[in-house]
Amino acid sequence: MREPLTDPTSSPSTDPTTTPAVARPAVYAHRGASARWAEHTRAAYLQALEDGADGVECDVHLTRDGHPVLWHDDTLDRTSDGTGDVADVTLAAMRRLDVSSWKGAAIPTRFGARSEQLLTLDELIDLLLAHGRPVGLAIELKHPSAAGRGLEETVLTALMRRGLDPETCRLANIAVSFMSFSAEAVNYLLATVNSDHVCQLIDEVSIHDLRTKELLGPVMRAIVTRYLRRLFSEANVVINNQRVGLVGPGVAYVRRHPRRIERWVGSGAVLRVWTVDDADDARACLDLGVQELTTNRPAELLAWLRTAPTGPTDSAAAPRG
Repeated sequence: MREPLTDPTSSPSTDPTTTPAVARPAVYAHRGASARWAEHTRAAYLQALEDGADGVECDVHLTRDGHPVLWHDDTLDRTSDGTGDVADVTLAAMRRLDVSSWKGAAIPTRFGARSEQLLTLDELIDLLLAHGRPVGLAIELKHPSAAGRGLEETVLTALMRRGLDPETCRLANIAVSFMSFSAEAVNYLLATVNSDHVCQLIDEVSIHDLRTKELLGPVMRAIVTRYLRRLFSEANVVINNQRVGLVGPGVAYVRRHPRRIERWVGSGAVLRVWTVDDADDARACLDLGVQELTTNRPAELLAWLRTAPTGPTDSAAAPRG
């Protein structure tokens, strides 16, 4: 049985903002502290910052009127009381949705009203700037997108308007990095952004892993399977040719391919593994020298890391961007 990460709120001696005595992997909050509050909400990100996360991760889609909004799925259905495609809805319409009640956890008033929980990329940047301390921001560009490369262009334009330096990927106290499963998106980003701050995501997802597979007919299942295989093949080319400085495998991939992970770490890549939510997975990552961990439970993972022996690479806990 997997060893759970212990809730640090049960121990009065735990301080998630304390700098560890030894170097540890950087901890990124996956869609914010999304085990506690609804993903991508103001509450989830403010909680992650309170927990002491080194960085936060977000997914970005474009609304119908071209606003980068923090949202994982193509559709509204799973995480709101709305329905339909994000790309077909204006930002104003999305703001009228309830995006937090589905989680079943009442959001404290200090994190804002229910009507304030939806965030655009600009609004997340405002939260991170207001927080003040150095923090990482890992932005995943979601594809396929109705906007095509317009998604990357819109996000880059918005960030540069706020003062992003594409060489250092610094925006005041924020270290920005970009991620995608799409090798086409990654290659597009590399034309503008320093490769050290671009992450090729990779995972061996098959049609059998998809929640919606039962809704697909045989022809569509075949199409989706070919698409997933192409994504995996193209991502491998980007990684093996060392075009990017960051590599983002899922934790199941790490467990299936430990020698490959060691080879990538040995070649100088920074490994950002998702989603590490229990002690067994965290231990496996440390043993392989993984430098960055993405988790739904930042407070618990940070508490565990403070007591765990360091991995073999002894890498510094600093967000990359």
